[in-house]
Amino acid sequence: MPYVRHWLRYSILLFATAIVLGMTAAHTKLIQPHDLDLDRTIQTNTRTGWLNHTMEAISYCASPVAGVLILAVWCGYLLFVRRRPIAASATFLVVAVGWNSTQLAKAIVARPRPPREFMLDPEIGSNSFPSGHTAFTVAAMVGLYFLLRESRHRGTVVVGGVLAVLLVAFSRMYVGAHYPTDTLGSVLIAGSAIFFVTGVWHAWLLPNLDRLPLIGALLTRFGLEEERAELAAAQGGYGHPAAVPGPGRGGRHRRHAGR
Repeated sequence: MPYVRHWLRYSILLFATAIVLGMTAAHTKLIQPHDLDLDRTIQTNTRTGWLNHTMEAISYCASPVAGVLILAVWCGYLLFVRRRPIAASATFLVVAVGWNSTQLAKAIVARPRPPREFMLDPEIGSNSFPSGHTAFTVAAMVGLYFLLRESRHRGTVVVGGVLAVLLVAFSRMYVGAHYPTDTLGSVLIAGSAIFFVTGVWHAWLLPNLDRLPLIGALLTRFGLEEERAELAAAQGGYGHPAAVPGPGRGGRHRRHAGR
């Protein structure tokens, strides 16, 4: 996971921007009519039988059930198969926090869903702003980028990630579950949470992974010390000052630990 200077400043700025956008969209007439018009334009001009099924399938791939399964398989593969506990922990935090940060914004903004009569599959439960499906996709693509940012696949991940976010965001408007500003808000909220995670990771979590209750023993069993040594060696034994080693370990962690 990269170290980001001024991570707290960026996190607060993005979060505040998202909340202002959400409150304006939900509780004034400055945005709401335009949001609804764009939703209806998409639904009226593009809905067909085969595309309905396609957009519903895409939307389901970023649903809470699918998201939990994807995250469990992904992190389980990194931990148990690849034996990369630092990468598994970093990936889990980026995706889980980036995704679930939407719940705080939903509670604050309290925006109702679009009219149910326009939904292909009526949503029940949580508020509309921001889109949890879109936030999951943003967080997952950022997590993938963090893993591959120093590989030859970096450019592919960036392009593919942007397309994936746009596709999921479009699917949420297509099926009638969200307004356009809901999907934009989810990018801001997820980005805010991810900036926050990068700061906490380097300031406290990375140096103390082996001290975490229950989890520390599991990470150690599946190669924590080995991955730390590998990362330190790759960086010549020096990293960001925040990423100090735990007891009994020489050198410093790699600045971009969790790659």
